[in-house]
Amino acid sequence: MNKNQKTRNMALFAMFLAIELLLVLTPLGYIRTPALSITLMHIPVVVCGILMGKKWGAALGLVFGLTSVWNATMQPNLTSFVFSPFVTIAGVSGNWTSLIIALVPRILLGYLAGLFFELLNRKVNRPVSALIAGSGATLLHTLMVLGLIALLWGPQYATAIGQSPDVLLMYLGMVIVTNGLLEMICAGVVCMALAKAISPRMMGQQVRKTADDKESSAEKIAA
Repeated sequence: MNKNQKTRNMALFAMFLAIELLLVLTPLGYIRTPALSITLMHIPVVVCGILMGKKWGAALGLVFGLTSVWNATMQPNLTSFVFSPFVTIAGVSGNWTSLIIALVPRILLGYLAGLFFELLNRKVNRPVSALIAGSGATLLHTLMVLGLIALLWGPQYATAIGQSPDVLLMYLGMVIVTNGLLEMICAGVVCMALAKAISPRMMGQQVRKTADDKESSAEKIAA
């Protein structure tokens, strides 16, 4: 990677980092509900992974995870113990497993968005690749977060939200259908629009031989 590419990557990542911090410092980042916070913090992460690559996406995902810990600690709600080891809610204290829930799915969110786009972009055009990668990574992120909550904190989480542990999985399934679906749509649409608007050479990634490039080459040969 040449010096210009490194400089471009650092500048682009700094922009994504600034957006992420702006979201967490305003009500836009976490839309609070009694049980869970609906978030828009995932969108810069998946966009970063798609435009810059999976490693950069994972790095911004780590920032997302750290802001989740900070948000749960500084502005706790009924279930903040699942995201922060530093709070105690109704006698239930978070622990090291809270960091797993807060950090691991967020890191994988950015990594998977970049990985999916990298694989898809070899066969289909950039906008479609970005749409599928952004939506798919967001869905897996939601499944990982809620799955880890059920696995590591199931009974305590059910009690905190006033549900029976027997119906917890049904409740979490409803969250996936409502909140998760909305987050998927937002991420997919934004990623598709940006991939369509931004030239590959303006991205932080190395330019690859993609489906779009092949189509363009075929058109030139035909001409």
